[in-house]
Amino acid sequence: MKVKIILSVALVLVGIFSQAQPGKLWLQYEGKQGPGKGKHIVFLSGDEEYRSEEALPLMAKILAEQHGFKCTVLFSINPATGEVDPNEQTNIPGIENLQTADLVFMMWRFRELPDDKMKYVDDYIQAGKPIIALRTSTHAFSYSRNKDSRFAKYSYNSKTPGWEGGFGRKFLGETWVAHHGDHGKEGTRALINGVEGKHPVLTGVADIWGETDVYTIRNLPADAQVILYGQVTLGMNPESKLSYEKSIMPLAWVRNYKHANGKEARIFASTLGTAVELKKNDMRRLLVNAVYWTLHMDNQITADTKIDIPGKYEPTMFGFGGHRKGLKPVDFELK
Repeated sequence: MKVKIILSVALVLVGIFSQAQPGKLWLQYEGKQGPGKGKHIVFLSGDEEYRSEEALPLMAKILAEQHGFKCTVLFSINPATGEVDPNEQTNIPGIENLQTADLVFMMWRFRELPDDKMKYVDDYIQAGKPIIALRTSTHAFSYSRNKDSRFAKYSYNSKTPGWEGGFGRKFLGETWVAHHGDHGKEGTRALINGVEGKHPVLTGVADIWGETDVYTIRNLPADAQVILYGQVTLGMNPESKLSYEKSIMPLAWVRNYKHANGKEARIFASTLGTAVELKKNDMRRLLVNAVYWTLHMDNQITADTKIDIPGKYEPTMFGFGGHRKGLKPVDFELK
């Protein structure tokens, strides 16, 4: 009987420690065996509309359990309740995890961290480390409250010389411009750029359609390689007809950003990436491939890269005010 009890307790403990271990106000997956063992990815969720608080825990668990990366997921947290609240733009507990990050995987919108916290973001970027940025990350920052902050230059509408367009324009290649498709009525069909069709990030990727509309992209730098273009669909389902009245727009691109200090960072950006879009196999494959590429692990990208959804994933449709309320970070752990 004692042996059975001890065995049962041991099995329970194994189950507990195989799941993400929540930090005080964030999630952390230590990672299992795989090519990513020994590398740390920090996921930055925080947008009011597209459910990054649901999307990024999914990608973190895939990359930890199926590829071996240590993954830390940070959230916008209401400081009074400790609950995840994407409308909270100034409080991202655990941001100091960036000190040990090998890669930042982000989906932020209009965040405004206090200077003592924003310095961790700035230090990471200035160190010349890689970035994966989705959807609203083109306008990740908006310093509307503290315009005297030394980081106000990160604002999407910055006019600081050398920082025009802020973080998005300077590092990703574009800031917020406009909706190109009819938001909430039209979707996006991804078109593979034939010239860049053999780029490692596109390995095994054939079919991507998204519920969100195409963003306007006007000023990508010459060093940005567009690997996917977006064509507007006249409806919000995969069978919707294509619009031939609206031009195609860059939808996903890569670049090697060269810092003034000589350091060079690989960057992947896409205006897709909402929680509902990650239900699609090729969308998850694109992002897993991007992780390997940004970390200079191109030779380990394969057409059958593991992208299985590890648990129950029922994402919330995008829309302002529609986030799941009253939840703590641990509640976003996929079971």
